[in-house]
Amino acid sequence: MTHIIQTERLTLTPLSLADMDDLLTLWRDEDFTRFTSGRILTEEEIWTRLLRDIGHWSAMGFGNWAIRLSETGQHVGSVGLFDYRRSLEPPFDAPEVGWGLRSDFHGKGLAAEALTAALAWSDQNIAKVRTVCMISPQNQPSIRLALRSGFRPYAQGEYSGSVVDLYERPRFARMGG
Repeated sequence: MTHIIQTERLTLTPLSLADMDDLLTLWRDEDFTRFTSGRILTEEEIWTRLLRDIGHWSAMGFGNWAIRLSETGQHVGSVGLFDYRRSLEPPFDAPEVGWGLRSDFHGKGLAAEALTAALAWSDQNIAKVRTVCMISPQNQPSIRLALRSGFRPYAQGEYSGSVVDLYERPRFARMGG
């Protein structure tokens, strides 16, 4: 099974040490962190996240991909499937999906393209009944994308002191709805 995904405009590759500089830029983008970490991360925190994501691929056979423009190789953001064992109430019981782009790439359909590719890969390669995600109720663009990608709300939860909406998507769900 290949872990590299090609779409019309994008190349998705599992995160590697070579992505560190791009991740520094991404996690220091206030528009990106507004609904993810809620704050700019330190270099140490970004390094720890990168090591976690590299290990996740090794241990689980899936994880976060770096999203790059195929034509130029420019880093756009990340999309992934993971099991981070979050301290979330209610807890996740299926692979979590997450995505985010640098703010200068918003509004170009790139998140939808990357998420569609990651979900198709998941449907073919991870034998689970569903995937889940959590989204801040204020993050309307991600909510719209999740709904278009086949996710539906199933609960409200709390993560790191914030209310989050929980969504689920059955395997092989129809996208574009």
